[in-house]
Amino acid sequence: MRKSEVIAAESVACLNKALCHLKDIWEEIGIPEDQRLERTNVVKNHVKSLLDMMIAEEESLRKRLTASIEKCQNELSKLCLELQLPPFQEDRSSTMLQQEKDLRTRLEVMLKEKNQRTQALKAFTEQDQDLCDLLCFQPFSISADSVPSLEQLEKFRQHISSLTAEKERRRKVFVTLKKQIILCMDDLDQLPETSFEKDVVCEDEESFCLSKENLDSLKVLLHQLESRKAENERVCGSYREKIHELWERLQIPQEEREAISEHMTLSKKRNMEALQAEVKRLEELKLKSIQNVTEAIRNEIAVFWDKCFYSTDQRQAFVPYYDDDFSEELLSLHDAEIVQLKQYYEEHKDLFEGVHKWEESWRLFLELEEKAKDPTRFTNRGGNLLKEEKQRADLVKGLPKLEKKLKAEIEQWEHEQNREFQVNGQKFMQFVTDQWETYRLEKEREKQDINSLAFPQLNATSSTGTSNSTIRSVFGGTVCHSPLLRPPISASKQGNVKTPDHGKPPHQGLLECNKENICHLTGGVAGMTKVQASPLRNFSINSVAGTYSEFQVNSSSSSPSVTHSLVKESKSLN
Repeated sequence: MRKSEVIAAESVACLNKALCHLKDIWEEIGIPEDQRLERTNVVKNHVKSLLDMMIAEEESLRKRLTASIEKCQNELSKLCLELQLPPFQEDRSSTMLQQEKDLRTRLEVMLKEKNQRTQALKAFTEQDQDLCDLLCFQPFSISADSVPSLEQLEKFRQHISSLTAEKERRRKVFVTLKKQIILCMDDLDQLPETSFEKDVVCEDEESFCLSKENLDSLKVLLHQLESRKAENERVCGSYREKIHELWERLQIPQEEREAISEHMTLSKKRNMEALQAEVKRLEELKLKSIQNVTEAIRNEIAVFWDKCFYSTDQRQAFVPYYDDDFSEELLSLHDAEIVQLKQYYEEHKDLFEGVHKWEESWRLFLELEEKAKDPTRFTNRGGNLLKEEKQRADLVKGLPKLEKKLKAEIEQWEHEQNREFQVNGQKFMQFVTDQWETYRLEKEREKQDINSLAFPQLNATSSTGTSNSTIRSVFGGTVCHSPLLRPPISASKQGNVKTPDHGKPPHQGLLECNKENICHLTGGVAGMTKVQASPLRNFSINSVAGTYSEFQVNSSSSSPSVTHSLVKESKSLN
């Protein structure tokens, strides 16, 4: 039995006991029956009224619980729909009080969830609006009147993060462009003029709209400023070039030049104005000294004529160069000519430098060939002979390679320009061919002259019977022992022949007339016999050996003792 039931039984017992006690009191007092009945009805009505009141209160409580349960159920159903959650499952086995409590607790949780989502949506919406206003983007598509789902909030959060990252990226771009724009304006001595330029330079960075259009406009503005700056630099550069040119032509003293030295590096507006004023001043001076300036330009033109290998006809084609009636018009013609020459030289600079390199190599080659004819070159024990031969060998190898390279470049140039590439009025490769042909003819002529000279000398030597230590074969260039170097047996018995190691040096006349032979043979064969001077043997080794390499090859066919001497001498030279 429940405690409530026990208490209810005790309440009935108390009521019965109270009625009995009243009955006893009434008996003792002597209350008549009709009054007892009346008083008993009063007690009954009072108790009944009290119980009815209590029952009404409890009934009211039950109704309130029922209404609360129904209300919570309705609100929970609505919240589940708004929050996009599954319906709340009630525990039907619980009492009304527990059911109402569970529903009310769940409702409070869901209301809190709704409030949190609503607040998050509001905050995201505000951030999104600010970012969209700053970046000129469309706001995130979401209803502000409905409760967002968790998935929608997550997408909104990602959207905000993306906009924030884009904002930072654009902010960096803006700051970089702003700094460059300020620097360009400073270099141009320019202040912001338009409202847009003022917003960029003067306004707070945080308040500037970072729209794509604004950033594009910033890039356009920077490009315009950089173009103006580049144009200023170009103009200042042309002014400086003109100033240097006029300084040299007018022979301006260093003191006057230093007066504008500060403007010869920077290209700001004030620098450009100063340079412009200097050019104007120099131009006025130039007009006052047209003749001197014209002659200075003529000297420069002559230099570029040489650099560009102009022929006489090409030089004479510029008639004003030979006009002595100095005037401003004549000076202008010379100015135009030197500009054209410089441009022509720059366009074909590589070719001209290649041609110049060939000419220098060819000149050196001819110089070495000329040195090879000098008989005194064999007296040099410092190694110059071998150095010259090595240099000559390098030129012999390098000249054809250089000519081949120039030929390919010239052919390409002629194909592109559709005209001939000329040097000194002649096709360069034809000029090279002519130089080699002239060289070949000169060598043939020298060979014929040597042969013509050698035959009379040989005939004269054999007819007089004069002894000679050695002679060189005219045709083969070899060194041979003269039969006269070998004395008769009787002479050897008499001891008239000196040993090779103790022979007397040749006669002074022979030494002067045939110093090349004597100097080269002293170490090996000069001491083989005492040789008398002969005036008919004064032709030099150069007559049959043009170069050291030929001389060495020719000497290899001589007798062993002579060859040994020559090789030993060449090693000592090295």
